[in-house]
Order: sequence, then structure tokens, then C-alpha cells
Amino acid sequence: MGNRDTRVRGIAARAGGWSARHRWAAVGIWVLFVVLAMGLGSAAGTVELKDSDQLSGETGRAAAIAEEAGIDEPAGETVLVQAKDAGVKATSTEFRAAVDAVMKAVEGTGKVTNVTSPYDTETISKDGRSALVQFDMRGEAETAGDRVEPVLKAVEEVQKDHGSVLIEEIGGASMNKTFDDAFGDDFKQAEYSAVPVALGILLVAFGALVAALVPVLLAITAIVATMGLMMLVSHIQPMDDTSSSVMLLVGLAVGVDYCLFYLRREREERAAGRDPETALRIAAATSGRAIIVSGVTVCVAMAGMLFTGISTFKAMGLASLMVVAVAMVGSVTVLPAVLSLLGTRVEKGRIPFLHPDKRRKANGGSGNGSSGNGPSGDNGSRFWTSVLRVVLAKPAISLVVAAGALLAIAAPALGMKTQNLTLDQEFGDSLPIVATYERVNEAFPGGSDPAEVVVKATDINSAEVKSAIADFRERAVSSGASRGPVEVKVHDAQNVAFVYVPLVGGSNLDKAEKSLEIIRDEVRPATFGKVDGVEAPVTGQVAGSKDFNDQLVSAVAPVFAFVVVFAFLLMLLSFRSLTIAITSIVLNLLSVGAAYGILVAVFQHGWGASLVGAEGVGAIITWLPLFLFVILFGLSMDYHVFVVSRIREARMRGLTTRDAIQHGVVTTAGVITSAAVIMVAVFAIFGTLSMQSMKQMGVGLAAAVLIDATIIRGVLLPAVMALLGERNWYFPKWLNRLPDLSHDESPEAAASPPPPAVEGERVRV
Repeated sequence: MGNRDTRVRGIAARAGGWSARHRWAAVGIWVLFVVLAMGLGSAAGTVELKDSDQLSGETGRAAAIAEEAGIDEPAGETVLVQAKDAGVKATSTEFRAAVDAVMKAVEGTGKVTNVTSPYDTETISKDGRSALVQFDMRGEAETAGDRVEPVLKAVEEVQKDHGSVLIEEIGGASMNKTFDDAFGDDFKQAEYSAVPVALGILLVAFGALVAALVPVLLAITAIVATMGLMMLVSHIQPMDDTSSSVMLLVGLAVGVDYCLFYLRREREERAAGRDPETALRIAAATSGRAIIVSGVTVCVAMAGMLFTGISTFKAMGLASLMVVAVAMVGSVTVLPAVLSLLGTRVEKGRIPFLHPDKRRKANGGSGNGSSGNGPSGDNGSRFWTSVLRVVLAKPAISLVVAAGALLAIAAPALGMKTQNLTLDQEFGDSLPIVATYERVNEAFPGGSDPAEVVVKATDINSAEVKSAIADFRERAVSSGASRGPVEVKVHDAQNVAFVYVPLVGGSNLDKAEKSLEIIRDEVRPATFGKVDGVEAPVTGQVAGSKDFNDQLVSAVAPVFAFVVVFAFLLMLLSFRSLTIAITSIVLNLLSVGAAYGILVAVFQHGWGASLVGAEGVGAIITWLPLFLFVILFGLSMDYHVFVVSRIREARMRGLTTRDAIQHGVVTTAGVITSAAVIMVAVFAIFGTLSMQSMKQMGVGLAAAVLIDATIIRGVLLPAVMALLGERNWYFPKWLNRLPDLSHDESPEAAASPPPPAVEGERVRV
């Protein structure tokens, strides 16, 4: 151990060395960075995404026209008055009395305006048993949910006095209030509980309070710093709540993972007899390098979201990219300083029977060797040793069985259907307002979510434009796309009109989209299309779902190509192996495909949905497949880089490829198990929420991580590498001109001179 001045190459090794030598400076710089980022961000404030930024296609143009005209559409509310008895009709005295009572009650709250009678607007169902009282909430639409409660109570009071009819309210404000009351706290609690869950698992993994707290604190400080950076960046790319939630999830996952990899290696080297300084140097040169390779690869994957052209995805991509970069930098700079300051105190707060030393003694071990093998301790290493013995003895059979199983799991993904989930798909029958939504759609198909045509003209009141609007109203019904009534709201001063068209198909998006196509492709060209200077983009929930879906589909190819190509290049340059680069991409794609298959099987077809408290809703939420691909491709690289780095390190020390595989997989099994358990637990929390979209995200992420950490890394990777043998390290001579990003380090590079190279070995040092 006397040669600790030996120089090591690589950014991670140099950063770790500097940090260990200047411990307080490194910690101080990190704290200053976090405080400055949050302080400057808070001072600058956040620029939120506007509707026109979030929406695409015609829906985005429609929102832009309204914004440019300064028109803030109020939150519209509807009260359904429906006869309970077939003998009661809208013309009945008691029915009319109920309608009048509703109108008087909602007006009496002082919270509404533009109250309309169904007898004036002709919003009476064909069977004459249902009618709609419509009105707008006063004030801004975004905050209407905070003011709607007195109106809801007034409607409830009317219901008590009119038992012969059903009286229920639905609309943007009432739905927002219902969802906030039911799921707002639930969603926040899921985010807040992620940290305690991660801490609990780390306590089991390390068996010591201080060792468990270090990764969590690093992840939290990285998240806080990124929050501040997001506020600053929002002035260039506006942000939203979704990007913050995604950033928190990704930040916690990678922040804990990176620290876990580093701390695990440092502990292992100390347990093997290295002094603390040498152990830290080895961790910096090996795990530190793997963290940088993994972090850059994850950042590239997250950057893929920038190519969608959708502002929500661009915001999520930037937020995720930033938190990964911050966590990566923190792991290779301030973490070595913290470990150097703590020294053996990192083992403080040992928990009986959970600390690795205690577990080994309980199992009759000597207490020597590597420590921290994850939640299962030495049992975990023994398990993976047993698995590897089988895999390496029969690699071809293992490959065929494992790959065949994953391909079978992925098969349902070939029939994947994506769409924005309707209210009943999203929440099932868990909320009374969903039943109201279904009753309104049954009585007035499309009435709860009408298409909205935003008409912009030089003179909205010109005879030509008025004639086009009247013609449009008539043709919308005669074409079969709508059963009416088609309502018009004109804003004279802004020369803008809003035309509301209930679409035939209602909550059935497939049928409603066919009606939308008729409106867009037949009715509009035959009416507004004949008037010069008139714009008439069609928006609404159905149009928004279709436009969003269309843009995502068009973005799939460039996003997939960008992520796959750049990940391939990074692996090629980092490991100097064409074979490793190719197998890395193939295995990651197989992992993502299996996750897609599980999603489709559970949520689209309903196979085993009850096991996760879900329902087969017939579709996957539109944004999820692309989001999952980017997130999973990035996160799975964490494990892959860490395992392959350890295998390559062992191979460079002179071990045979087969022994190197055994060494790499077994020594990383514990930390990868710990990291995977944390991710699965955190993602599974979101799978417990009542919203189907959140269930889909949580189950998809948790299943993919579980598959990746077990079947992919524990069976497929060693089986493929065992079959390839020395071809794993194949790097054509003509590629030598490419930049060398490997900076290979091994324990010997930090602690003693490396052994002589094996003759004929293809590993490039």
C-alpha cells in the first residue's frame, strides 16, 4: 500500500482524488452550488407552459388564436336534470319546476354567469327525459375549482326538494375539485413517501444509518439544485408540474443508484484489506468512471424527448437531463469528500442483524471479504453464484429460454393501442362524477366534451362569415357527425367566434374521432373553406387526443434513432468494443419491449389487471410508450454499464472471460439488487394510485426495472458474453481513429502496478 502516489487516469479518478484531498472545499462548493441554484431560481421564478405551448396541431393553433385575442374562456359547468320515471318528460310541470329551481339556485350563489335554460338552448335529449342547464364560473378558469363548492352545494339542495328527477353537476371546475379532493393529496403523498421507502431499503442494504443516509442526502440535494435550475431554464423552455414530478422520480432513482455504486465499491475494497484512502481511490477510478459513462448515456436518452416537438416532453426531457447531470457530478465530486470526511464513521448507527458483518457472523462466516451485498446479504451472492453456475454451464440453453420468455412477454405490444383516456377509463366507477359523465354522454352524445371550432376572421360579423357559420351548424348535423345542438359564442371586438359541436360517439373515442374527421375534412372545407381569410382550427378533448397522438407517432422514429445511435456510440467509445456496444443496445431494447408487452397485457387486455388493482381499459395512455422508452433505456444503462465495467475490469487483470463474467455479475449482484429494489418500490407506489394513467406508469416502470435487474443482467448478459467469449472485446482496427473515452482503471491502477498483459489479448489498455 505504499505507492498511493501512483497517478491514475480519467476524469472520475482525478475528480475523486482532488475531492478527497480538499474535502471541506469540495463539500463547501457543492453546498454553495445547491444554495445558489435554488436562490437564483426562486428569484427568477417559473414560467409555466401555456395551453398553446402544450398542444400540437390544430389544437395548438386554436389555443394560440384565443391567447392572441386575449380571450380567457371561463370554466363551463352543466347541471343534468333527468327524469327517474319514464313517464316524466321535460315538458312535465315537476320537471320544469326542477329546472327553474336549479337556475335560481346557481344564480343565487353569485359565483356564476351566463346561466341558460335548456328550453332556450334546446339542450333536451331526444327521448325528452333529460335536459342540461349550462352556465360559466366567474373568474379565471384555472382556479374555478377553488370556487365551485357553493354551487355544488346549491345543486345538492335542489335535488333534496325534487325527488322525481335526478339532478347532478359536471364540468371543468367540478371535475377539478373532485379530482383534487380525491387524488391530489394521494399523489403528493406518493411523491413524499418515495424518500422514506428508499431510505428504508438502504438501511437493509447497508445495515448502518449513516451509510444509508449518504445516498438519500446526495439525491435530495441534487433534486433541490435541479429545482432551482429548472426555474432558470423555464425562461427559455417553460416547465409544468409533470416535468417536476418526473424530475423527482428520476433524480431519486439515479442519485441513490450512483451513490450506492460508489459507496458499495469503497466498502468492498476496505473489507478486502485496503486502507481507507486507497479504497476511496479505487472506488473513484472504477465506480466513478462507470457513473460518468452511465450518466452521460442517461442524459443522451433523456435528450431524446427534445425531438418530439411537444413542449411537455421537452420540459420533461430537460428536467430529467439536468437532474441526472447534477447527480452524476455530485457523485464523482462531493461524494468522495464526504466519504473521506466520514472514514470509518460511515458505519455508525449499525442495525443489529442487518449490517453485513452481523449477517456473516449469524451465518457462521468469518467476517472477511466484500460487504454490502444488498438486502439479501451473502445469501444474495450465493443465489447469483448458483444461477451463474447454471447459465455459464449451458449458455446457449439459458439464452434461448430467457430470450424466448422475454419475447413472449413482449408479443402483446405488437397490438398496442394508444389514446388519451376518457374520464370513465381513467377513474372507473371510483367517483360519482364518472357516472354523471356517462349519463350525460348517453343522453347527449359528445355533449360533455364537444369539439370546439375557433373561427378567426377579419370581420366576424360580415355577411359572408355569418353565412358560413350558419351553414356549418346545419352541415355538422346533416353530415351525421353531430346530433346537435351546435352552439355559437361570438366575440365581436376580437373578431373571433367559438362553435361548439357535440360529436357522435361521445366517450367512445374511436367513434368520436370518425365524427371529428367528418367535421375537419368535409364540413369545414365546404363552409369556412370557401371564405377568404378565415381560420377555423378544431380543438376539444377528442381533437386534442388525436393531434397529440399523431405528433407522438411522427416523433417515435427520430427519438428512437437518436437515443439508440448515441447510446451505441457512447458504449462503443467507452468500452472500445463493437460487440459490447451492439449487445448493450439489443438487451436494452428487449427489456423495453417486455415492459410494453406487460402494459398491453394488463391495461389494454385486462390480463391479470386485478392483481395490481387495475382495470383493462382498452388502451395505453398516449404519452406513456415514448416516455417509458426514454426513461427505461436510460435507467437500464445504469445497471448495464456497472456490470460490464466490472467484467471488463476483471478481464483486464488477466482473468479469463468466463471467470470475469462470474466475478463481475456476482460482485455487482448485491448493489444492483439494492438499487433495483429501491426503484421498483418507488415506482410501485405510483402504481397504487387510483388514476389508471399513473398505474400504467408505475407498473410499466417497476416491471421493466425488475426484468432488467434479474433476467437481463443475471441471465441474458452472462449467457451472451459466455457464448461470445473473446469476441466480446472485438474492436476493428479501422475504428482506432475514434476518440478513446475508456480511461480504464482497475484496483491495481490505483494501488499497485498492473499485471503484464496476456499475450494475444484484445483488451485495449
